[in-house]
Amino acid sequence: MPIDKNNKPKLTFYSPDFDKDTGLPLVDHSIKAGFPSPALDFMEHAIDLNKHLARNPLATFYIKVDGSSMTGAGIDDGDMLVTDRSLEPADGRIAICLIDGEFTVKRLKLQTDCLYLMPENPAYQPIKVNEDNQIIIWGIVTYVIKKIG
Repeated sequence: MPIDKNNKPKLTFYSPDFDKDTGLPLVDHSIKAGFPSPALDFMEHAIDLNKHLARNPLATFYIKVDGSSMTGAGIDDGDMLVTDRSLEPADGRIAICLIDGEFTVKRLKLQTDCLYLMPENPAYQPIKVNEDNQIIIWGIVTYVIKKIG
């Protein structure tokens, strides 16, 4: 696994486990952000987040983010990214990229003559990919899972 200057993993990869039923209670009722509701009265179903978030289970994996280059896209340090390797890279999509042996998450910007890996934080510079770089697009980010607080 690629590591940064501080000997710390840049991205941590996890595989979803579809062999177990990890259903969580699902409230079958909309939630208002005002007056409290007795939500327990409405729990009728269960939801398995692995099955709900992974459209293509065999091509889906989770990645924990380390860094702040994508904060403008709502991707913060410590967030978990649901990534689908079966989706095609396209202009504007957020992708997990392996460039010159290092993993990064960036927005793809396709130009007629080159590819840019675009950060979503003005403190970081775009990465121009040219013929001297080795790049693999590992997958396309489909969901961001974040901890609140």
